[in-house]
Amino acid sequence: MRCPFCNAEESKVTDSRSSLESNTTRRRRECLKCTRRFTTFETIDLIVQVKKRSGLFEEFQVNKLITGLDLACQHTRISHDKVMELASDITQEIMEMQIKEIDTIMIGEIVMDRLKKLDAVAYVRFACVYKRFKDKDEIINAIDNSEF
Repeated sequence: MRCPFCNAEESKVTDSRSSLESNTTRRRRECLKCTRRFTTFETIDLIVQVKKRSGLFEEFQVNKLITGLDLACQHTRISHDKVMELASDITQEIMEMQIKEIDTIMIGEIVMDRLKKLDAVAYVRFACVYKRFKDKDEIINAIDNSEF
């Protein structure tokens, strides 16, 4: 890492903090030559293409995952911090698969599996949107066939 002040290549890390929200690491550095301090941010570049139901592809966006989880978990015992942690865990799981593309079905199944373990209401809310239930009988069947 080059110093932005004197362009020296040597620096030491004085403080490091992780952010679950954006999968970034904030590092406070000190230049070994001029002793000035500066901050850097490291992010993991997750380049996975998501195959939509329509057949189109788009880049995986953790913000879409967070939005879907937030909506499902609204007015439940699951806090926004827990949603952020869950999104980070799901993103990490996808990264560990070491794949170039994933379909929305697989992402939806991962999310539903995680929500089922946390909160029945959040699980049913997410399942209603994800599975595109048409009537109450489909919802009732989903609840009856679930193991909470």
